[in-house]
Amino acid sequence: MRDWSKLADKQTVEDAVSKLKERGIDATFVQTSQEAKNKVLQLIPEGSRVLTSQSETSNAIGIPEIIDNSGKYVSVRKEYMSFDHETQADKIRIARAIPDYIVASVHAVTKNGEVMIASNTGSQLAAYAYGAGKVIWIIGTQKFVENLEEGFKRIYDYVLGLESERLKKVYGVPSNVSKILIIDKETVKGRITAIFVNEVLGF
Repeated sequence: MRDWSKLADKQTVEDAVSKLKERGIDATFVQTSQEAKNKVLQLIPEGSRVLTSQSETSNAIGIPEIIDNSGKYVSVRKEYMSFDHETQADKIRIARAIPDYIVASVHAVTKNGEVMIASNTGSQLAAYAYGAGKVIWIIGTQKFVENLEEGFKRIYDYVLGLESERLKKVYGVPSNVSKILIIDKETVKGRITAIFVNEVLGF
């Protein structure tokens, strides 16, 4: 079985960055998570409504802590967590779907520039596909795959197991791959930014 935690070589990343740009996605390559963190914060104006979707990658570099607690941004997470999950489910759904910015990661990127995101509930997918004004992905370069077929294998054979173990520790239940979003092209110039990091981050 392939080592899904192995970082891609520089040429692979540079070639993929070019492919992503051809598909309408702004892409850049940095060496460290600190550089990635700085880049994310440069992209988000203070006062913006920002959703930090669940992501081990963004957690690892401290983005949610800054967005939620610095006072510089309107935290969509803090906003929807204040709602009653039984009586205000529609307000939660709307808040998560249309932030000014959403920051998180993805689960696989093909060498040809296709991006794959798996989800159990799909709660972040609407914002990625259309709802968010801007999308920022922080991506460790271990997430590169040859093609979509290998991307599906990475999700089912590697990511799912690790995410299930995480959820079992936190909530006592496993995860599931219920929905997969594939971004083939972005039609709105400057809407999506992918920041590739030369570190193993997330799953």
